[in-house]
Amino acid sequence: MASSRESCPSVKNILLLDSEGKRVAVKYYTDDWPTNSAKLAYEKSLFTKTLKSNAQIEEIAMFESNIVIYKFIQDLHFFVTGDENENELILASVLQGFFDAVGILLRNNVDKAEALENLDLILLCLDEIVDGGIILETDATVIAEKVAFHSMESAELLSEQTISQALVTAREHLTRTLFQ
Repeated sequence: MASSRESCPSVKNILLLDSEGKRVAVKYYTDDWPTNSAKLAYEKSLFTKTLKSNAQIEEIAMFESNIVIYKFIQDLHFFVTGDENENELILASVLQGFFDAVGILLRNNVDKAEALENLDLILLCLDEIVDGGIILETDATVIAEKVAFHSMESAELLSEQTISQALVTAREHLTRTLFQ
């Protein structure tokens, strides 16, 4: 009997590379590439194989016994890797969800500079899409809303912390001036 993980669609990695094949944001969900150098080698050879393509729409490739769905925009290359037996349509929906959510979060200004400036949003986006290889969400609007909510929540915590830090500083300053 197959375990629930085996019967559940899953992703091996999601990669966002620049136009030179360098990492912008990557997440690996399996031990297929156990070391960082193995991951970098995989990324480089995958980039080299797909470089000749002008993937303005999703394209599918078999690569090292994996199915890879990929799409390019501007100077960014989006990749989703799954097992060779994985459903291509499910992997394509993961890629499209990631691609569209990034577009929403970056206000359709999807390029390397903007992606690096908003790397926290992109990494949160990856966390909302896949957890431990299991696909959680593929609807770009839902993903972007969750990421925006999390980033607003952390911004509120930061602003609250800043206010409390300001109060502590003011209190210390007042105490110093009173006892001088």
